[in-house]
Order: sequence, then C-alpha cells, then structure tokens
Amino acid sequence: MNYTRKRWLILAACCLANLCLGSIYAWSVFASSMADYLSALHGVTVTSGDLAIVYTIANSVGPITMISGGWFNDRFGPKKVILVGGLLFGGGMLASGFAGSIGALIVAYGLIGGLGLGMAYGCTISSCVKFFPDKRGLVGGITTATYGLSSVILPPVVTVIVGRLDAPAAFKIVGVVFLVLICGCSFLVEKCPADFVPDGWTPPAEKKEKKAVRDCSWREMLKSPVFYAMILLLTCGAFCGMMIISQASAVASGMIGMSAAAAGIAVSVLALFNAAGRLAAGWLSDRIGRISTLTLACVLSVAGLISLYFSSTGSTGTFYLGIALVGICFGSFMGVYPGFTADQFGARNNSVNYGIMFIGFAAAGFFGPTIMKNVYTADGSYQRAFLIAVGLNSAGILLTFVYRILAKRRSLERSVN
Repeated sequence: MNYTRKRWLILAACCLANLCLGSIYAWSVFASSMADYLSALHGVTVTSGDLAIVYTIANSVGPITMISGGWFNDRFGPKKVILVGGLLFGGGMLASGFAGSIGALIVAYGLIGGLGLGMAYGCTISSCVKFFPDKRGLVGGITTATYGLSSVILPPVVTVIVGRLDAPAAFKIVGVVFLVLICGCSFLVEKCPADFVPDGWTPPAEKKEKKAVRDCSWREMLKSPVFYAMILLLTCGAFCGMMIISQASAVASGMIGMSAAAAGIAVSVLALFNAAGRLAAGWLSDRIGRISTLTLACVLSVAGLISLYFSSTGSTGTFYLGIALVGICFGSFMGVYPGFTADQFGARNNSVNYGIMFIGFAAAGFFGPTIMKNVYTADGSYQRAFLIAVGLNSAGILLTFVYRILAKRRSLERSVN
C-alpha cells in the first residue's frame, strides 16, 4: 500500500474528526444558553460561571484516556480507539441535552464527553505526526488548527438552534452529528508502519555526529529533566488561553458591554486566531525551531494580556487585540507540542508520551477557568486574573531558557554515550 499518498486521506479524516472534537472550545456559547435554561427550569439564578466546573472537568480528565488510548493506539492501531472516543464524545454531548442539573452536565459532558475527547484527540494527533516525519510542525499545526476552528463555525450554529428551539436541543443535535462524523472518520485512519519513510524524503543527516533521536518509553521520558521543563512550559503557555476561552462570552458581555450576538462573534474571533496560531506556529517551528516559536508565543501572550487588563466598557479595540494575541499564543502551544514531544522522545511511543505531556494542558484547563471564576467572584472584575496570567507567561519565557540548557546537556550526554 502506498502510504505516501494515503496519508493525506488519513490527515483529512483526522482533521474532520478534530473539527468535531474542538467544539469544546465553543463551551462558553453552550454555557450561556444552558445557564438560562437551568435558571428557568429551577427558578434560581444559574450563571455561565457556575457551569465552568463542567468545562474544567472535561479538560482535566482528557489525559486519562489520551494515555490509555495512546497505549492501545501504539499496539493495535487507531481505528478502534477513535471509534470508542467518538461514541463517548458524541454520546456525552447527546446526554447533555437531557441534563436537568449541573451535576448531570458534569457526568454527561465533563466525564463522558471529556474522556471520549481525550481518547479520540490524542489518537488523531499522534497518528498524523507519525505519517508526516517530513512535516511534523506543519501537520501538527493543521490537525490542531481544525480542532480550534470548530469554535469559529459552531457558535453561530448553536445560536440559531437555541433561538429556534432551546439549549438542550442544541446539545442533542450537535451530539448526534458529531457521533456519526467521528465514528465514520475512524474507519479511514490506518496504523502507521514502524519503518515508514515518505517517498522522496530522506531523514536529515545528524549534525556534529550526534545520535538520532531515540524512541523513549514513557518511563524513560519521565526520568528526563527535559520532560519537566516541557510540561511546566505547556502549563504556563496554555493557562491564559484556557482561562479566557472558558469565559470568553461572559468577559465580552460583562467587561466590555457587548450584546449576546456580539459576544458570540468575539468567541469566534478568539477561535479564529487560535486556529491561525496553530497553523502559523506549526509552519514556523519547522523553520526556526520549536522552542524559539514558543518563546515568541509567550511574549505575544503577555502583550495580549496587558491589552485585556486595560480594557473596559466600550473599549472593543483593545479587547479584540488582546483576545487575538492570546488566541495566537494558545494556538501556538497546541500546534507545536505534538511535534515537539516527538522530536525529543521519538515518534514510536508518541501516543502515550504526548498523552502524559498533555497533563500540563489539563492542569491549565483546571486552574485557568477556576482562577478566572474565583477572581471575578471576589473582585467583581477579571483584571487580577489577567495579571496572574502575565506572571505565568513570564515564567514560561524563563522556562524556554531552562529547556535550552537542559536539552543541550541531554544532547551532549547522548553524544558521549
């Protein structure tokens, strides 16, 4: 079988699956309408902030199935892994349409949907990275960009469904559609042969007599100091994006004074720059290096957060500038890290290794929305949360230099051995 040609079909199938899975980034649109529905249902005020725990849990449980699904993917191939992930994710969204309480949403969307998301997403990313050793950064950017692009497309669709029907109907309709699409895509994805090399491509010769990157098991990866610098950097870089994505609609309406329709557009703008950042950073990292790209992303994020800090009612210009820069930074980390992990620890076990690395993202997904909600509850504004995120991104910049030192030391040790 000519995998050099078929890999493009596999890439397309994985991108379509990720387009569905990325609907989690449109959570703030679902949350706003679902909060109104639950308020009317129970006669008490429920806010989108009260539902942030659902989004937090969905992101936090993902690494569990990314790691376990990665183990099955590395040994048995991606078809069944993506199929099961699609059933869980689509089924979780469908079940959310029948939820009548926050607790039921936590189980349906947070646990069932989140576990399915981690299983399918980890598998699509790692499969594509293995098939494109010649374009790891670009393909990592493409596959994660389609994941981020979902929140550009989905908010207007959800708004229309909610306007004509209600929030539960939006969950049910979207859930069924996504279940069918993801499960259908699973049958098009093949397991990459261990010795696959694309036609016409020769692996670059190692410079200065360094040994080629060795395929590390997860145990070997955990023994490397480089891993800890990388996972902490991922947490710092993803924190601001997760913090703002979870409350984007509420920030736009509450802090800037936008209407519900305008807030929905703001969510789409954030998502658009998120997707653009994944593509651009993936392409750029193939040229200037992964760590240089991530350093630049952290600097842009600090600038964006400062812009958000100085935003207030009516200041749409600084607000849009802020969310655009934060979106680019967040997208850069998501686009670069699949290839970054494979570069450091080898492609053979990347499904499991990237799943473990993704714990850093899950930590950001837990603490970002939680801090955002708690700061607003305490202060009545989001400004202090933006400053906390500036501090973490500044720490991220420092970690890029720590990584350079550790990676150089590791490379020297390998060349000696």
